[in-house]
Amino acid sequence: MTTHSNTIEITVSEAIDVGRRLDQFLSDQSDITQLGLSRKRIQDLIQSENVTRNGKACTKQTYKTKAGDVFVVTIPPAEEMTIKGEDIPLTVLFEDEHLIVVNKPTGMATHPAAGSRTGTLVHALLHHCKGNLSGIGGVERPGIVHRLDKGTSGVMVVAKNDIAHQHLSQQFKDRTLDRRYLAICYGVPTELSGEVEGNIGRSHKNRKKMAVLRTGGKTALTTYKVTDLNQDYGFSLIDLKLHSGRTHQIRVHMTHIGHPLVGDPTYGRKRNLPNDFPSEGLDLIDNLGHQALHAYKLAFEHPKTGEFMTFTHGMPEDMQNIADFLRLKSSV
Repeated sequence: MTTHSNTIEITVSEAIDVGRRLDQFLSDQSDITQLGLSRKRIQDLIQSENVTRNGKACTKQTYKTKAGDVFVVTIPPAEEMTIKGEDIPLTVLFEDEHLIVVNKPTGMATHPAAGSRTGTLVHALLHHCKGNLSGIGGVERPGIVHRLDKGTSGVMVVAKNDIAHQHLSQQFKDRTLDRRYLAICYGVPTELSGEVEGNIGRSHKNRKKMAVLRTGGKTALTTYKVTDLNQDYGFSLIDLKLHSGRTHQIRVHMTHIGHPLVGDPTYGRKRNLPNDFPSEGLDLIDNLGHQALHAYKLAFEHPKTGEFMTFTHGMPEDMQNIADFLRLKSSV
């Protein structure tokens, strides 16, 4: 793993930044975002006394900033790797000394977390890359610039060094890259193309779920286009583009407009299908076990050469089987 050491000084000088939570304030600073630090990583730095306020350690992430506060954030060198690589097959779409692009399968977590301590993409990458991954994200997220939910498959880029990590993270922040998804949804939207805009935050009814909120939350925008539909049974194959990166954004937005993803264990709900809906189709849907969502395209600027690169990968077999059964065709 590449080590990374940095010290950043930030002063609260704008009225809009006064009275904000420390972790939120730091998360929005350009010097921080350029390093690709996640909110969780910033919170860890605060709690481990790597953030000072006016010369003294500030370990309270909920501290409310005051005008004139001077914060110094120290990003220590990456710790020795505690996660061991695992010999897990990877579908590699591209690789050089700066980055690797892979197709993550469904059922694989991006990085270690509660309930997924082994068998993650990080474990597979550590083995494949022999530990040569960026250390900015911390010991449990080496090289990870973005993530996909465990039940979502698709194209991902991973940084092998800190410079690549910074460049790629900035592209995600600036929304200059192109991320496209395919989803099989219940129903057919009235408008065959359009956008869904609505702030996303924790559901007031179920804190384990996200929801579109009338007040609060974070702004989120998703554009979509129906690429094919099945009017007989009421299904759509939808191409979606993210213009923000909120947790479960596509799943929440599509549920919000009345077209939840087939198989979604959290936001999906059983639909009243026609009485003549074939049992074969029911079996395919019931046995899917995850949301029918696939990140089929990722395009970005190479952090070293500047070349704009585009990578695509087709849907996983179980999702493709449902699409085939419903006669939903994709160009991917």
